[in-house]
Amino acid sequence: MKATVLRESAEYVGAQGPRYGGGVSAESVGSAHLWFGRVTIAPGERTKAHLHERHETAIYVLSGSCVVYSGPDLAMREEAGPGDYIYIPASTSHLAANASQTDPLTAIIARTDPNEQESVVLQSELDRRVP
Repeated sequence: MKATVLRESAEYVGAQGPRYGGGVSAESVGSAHLWFGRVTIAPGERTKAHLHERHETAIYVLSGSCVVYSGPDLAMREEAGPGDYIYIPASTSHLAANASQTDPLTAIIARTDPNEQESVVLQSELDRRVP
């Protein structure tokens, strides 16, 4: 075993909508329990309502303004900005929105799903609950 230095993978669009740049994953280094990378949500955009089945998510906001809706009906609303951390428990419905119409929202994400997209469950029935 040895430490590995990685360069960000080619950016891709996740099932839930935003752009991702992957770092640590099962694919890149054989990680068994962790995905760690970057997410960017364009100005005025938001993710689709979704959850990550059986996987926790931790987010650190680098820049921009994020509004997170969560809970069974997405009724809980919290705001986060640069330097704030966001924790999303496993199997928790959520949607993240960029509150700015001019600046991108950029954050670093760690998830206990080393395949990142494998545990995404889209919840289109909840999308209309968020303005």
